Amino acid sequence: MAKPSFSEDNNSAPILAWNQQKALLQGEILVETRSHSAWGGAVTAHMYLPIARSHVWQQLTDYPRWVQYFPDVIQSEVLHRGEVKRLYQVAKKAFLFLTAQVEIYLNVFEVLGQHIQFRLEKGTFTDFTADLKLQDCGNGTLLTYSVQATPNIPVPTIFIQQAMHMELPENMRKMRQVMCSAWRSI
Repeated sequence: MAKPSFSEDNNSAPILAWNQQKALLQGEILVETRSHSAWGGAVTAHMYLPIARSHVWQQLTDYPRWVQYFPDVIQSEVLHRGEVKRLYQVAKKAFLFLTAQVEIYLNVFEVLGQHIQFRLEKGTFTDFTADLKLQDCGNGTLLTYSVQATPNIPVPTIFIQQAMHMELPENMRKMRQVMCSAWRSI
């Protein structure tokens, strides 16, 4: 099997070892967590999609559809379209006997077909940023999703990191399943 070629239109391509590239092509989600502030966490995940980048882009920028990708997101609405989009999202999460609901208003910056940046305007987080990057990878696309967030309630960073590390791969598998199903039905 020939080595896949990972390329991007700018110089911020992740450096992935051959065994990581092979794992991605076999459907694994690669996840790296790190601390972010005293009460926050940060995570970067890589996922291979056997779909052309233009098709992935069309689906990612259909923001109301994010409720299908992330089971905890119960509302995703574009409030303003333009050069900078404004997005409103609500998520609900159950923890043991508690259910927490968060809402967030985001400014969304897009570089056509390559990069989406989400920046906190206001919401139930002290800070929140997310970046989605798309790269060509053989006949498909490498999606890199980086998130860093600090909830406005004090939760030890280790718990935030563990939750991100466990939940993001499942969410991304769901995203891949939905995107691949939609692409096959075209």
